[in-house]
Amino acid sequence: MLYIPTLISIVEVLLVTVPVLLTVAFVTVAERKTMASMQRRLGPNVVGYYGLLQAFADALKLLLKEYVSPTQANIVLFFLGPIITLIFSLLGYAVVPYGPGLAIWDFNLGILYMLAVSSLATYGILLAGWSANSKYAFLGSLRSTAQLISYELILSSAILLVILLTGSLNLTVNIEAQRSIWFIVPLFPVFVIFFIGSVAETNRAPFDLAEAESELVSGFMTEHAAVIFVFFFLAEYASIVLMCILTSILFLGGYLLDYSLLLYVLQIIDYDHSITSRFEIFSSPLIEGMISGLTLGVKSCIMVFVFIWVRASFPRIRFDQLMLFSWTILLPVVIAFIVVVPCIIYSFDIIPSNISLF
Repeated sequence: MLYIPTLISIVEVLLVTVPVLLTVAFVTVAERKTMASMQRRLGPNVVGYYGLLQAFADALKLLLKEYVSPTQANIVLFFLGPIITLIFSLLGYAVVPYGPGLAIWDFNLGILYMLAVSSLATYGILLAGWSANSKYAFLGSLRSTAQLISYELILSSAILLVILLTGSLNLTVNIEAQRSIWFIVPLFPVFVIFFIGSVAETNRAPFDLAEAESELVSGFMTEHAAVIFVFFFLAEYASIVLMCILTSILFLGGYLLDYSLLLYVLQIIDYDHSITSRFEIFSSPLIEGMISGLTLGVKSCIMVFVFIWVRASFPRIRFDQLMLFSWTILLPVVIAFIVVVPCIIYSFDIIPSNISLF
């Protein structure tokens, strides 16, 4: 009987991790198809219906490839780097509320936990680049470390402004606080800054200077191949999906979907209650949980599409321009908002109840 809680925990972890890995696989296909459409070409369309199984074919190819490691590399750290990056990319999903009460760990410091986990993934990149004993990989890891540390400050400062409106580091509390209005409306400039920071934090174009193919071959993972390259690949797209989920939670209402207005309109136009009786099924907790998860998924998919759209639209900038943009443009703007937003909150007397003035 003592093993039952452990088995339940393992099942809960698998119920979250397996769909996340499948989502990552299909996000890669969605990216290639979307960019192909934007560039007037077809994209993957051979493996599976409409190319949907292309990701599994690529994974199988990489798993079956012969692995070649550099002779002068530090083998332990060389393998440990991708593993650390993947593990810490997946750990953030533990505190994500997929619906009311639907989270593996409803942690009161959930936002702080996600920031800490995403920061620790930087160590995997640094270890992988240094241990490869290659100047291209080392330069890529140095770039990535400098970039992630710089834009981590932008992300945490933007999240601080959301916390000022909710007074809590709990992700569920932040979602429930948006029942009256999504935070993207009053904090739209902060949403834009947060989105730019999340693009840079996930090493995505136009901020993919850590793996600039035209300069550094493939950056910190130049010497990695076969199975451990898959770890880096999964970690990158898992971080993208996690950032899109976090953006949906903080600014787009998370799992909230107000269909009560729809029911109210139907009650007005439906005299014999033949239509509204069909919508009574939505009051079921199971159906409501499914709708909540689907709502968060749709919002996150929209954000993933915006990530792909940005990659297909903007050219890569120089590394010095990237750092200059962070420290001389974004940071002063965020600090200005950190000064202005509390003043507005205090002036209108809308300070959250769990934030003390003393």
